[in-house]
Amino acid sequence: MDAMAGELNATRITFGGHVELHRFRFLYFAVMLVVYVLIICSNSTILSLIWLHKSLHEPMYVFIAALLFNSLLFSAAVYPKLLVDFLSEEQTTSLTLCSLQSFTYYTLCGAEFLLLSAMAYDRYVSICRPLQYEATMRRNTVVALLALAWLLPACQLVPSLFISSSYKLCRSTLSGIFCNNAISQLFCMDSRASYVTYGVFIVLNTIVLPMAFILFTYAKILVVSLRGSGRMRRKAARTCSPHLLVLTSFSCLCSYDVVVARLQVDLDRTVRFVMTLQVLYHPLFNPIIYGWKVEKIHRLLRTVLYGDKRKVNV
Repeated sequence: MDAMAGELNATRITFGGHVELHRFRFLYFAVMLVVYVLIICSNSTILSLIWLHKSLHEPMYVFIAALLFNSLLFSAAVYPKLLVDFLSEEQTTSLTLCSLQSFTYYTLCGAEFLLLSAMAYDRYVSICRPLQYEATMRRNTVVALLALAWLLPACQLVPSLFISSSYKLCRSTLSGIFCNNAISQLFCMDSRASYVTYGVFIVLNTIVLPMAFILFTYAKILVVSLRGSGRMRRKAARTCSPHLLVLTSFSCLCSYDVVVARLQVDLDRTVRFVMTLQVLYHPLFNPIIYGWKVEKIHRLLRTVLYGDKRKVNV
């Protein structure tokens, strides 16, 4: 029995979530490569616009740039390995690399929620307390919020790396196409109570509390806007709607990840595969929304792409 356990722990982790890979591997590869290139190009384009145009060197656009940069990091953590797997005979990885990918994946997911929280706070101060905006949203404040957005999720997830190294593997097949929190199902655990408690703590700090703060903040903005002039209502709708669209999309995808992986919901493999791909397409959604819905960015994009010479203003 001990020899079998040792043999299992020497086995690489296999991704078992692929559907008809032997038939459609080249189609999967081509589609995901195109999506990855589009993610890189679209996010990088808007990032470059914000970097190069001084008129966009404001907290609102800095936070948008940070969110798009986070999307690039998120994609880099998943897509290269996934593309290699599509063309490989075996879709495997080591436990160390799997734990690292899971750590990076959830760090960046948590960072997205915290960045959206920072953006909500920025919009709240801008709309509800305009006279205090410059004093409140100083450069040091923006830098501190950005650092917190990436460091807090990472620090909270560091224990997961030690947890994964302290348990032995009882299974070697992961029911997915990349490493997420379903990796916990592979470990030999007498009781999962402590692991579940730790997971709830992470979800509470990186999803629930930021979501509650965002909803509270936008509720305050809504109340102030309804009491204000038509110009104020238009400003609130114009600047807040992109953030709300991104928040709604990302919240739905994260809910799927938590419900399926954390609660061990048994889904059909094809359904799980399709839903996982939806999660991976999200980094393409962000630049589309901000490039289309944020007026100043939209006009700069028209100037760059179509030679539209109309004056860029807000």
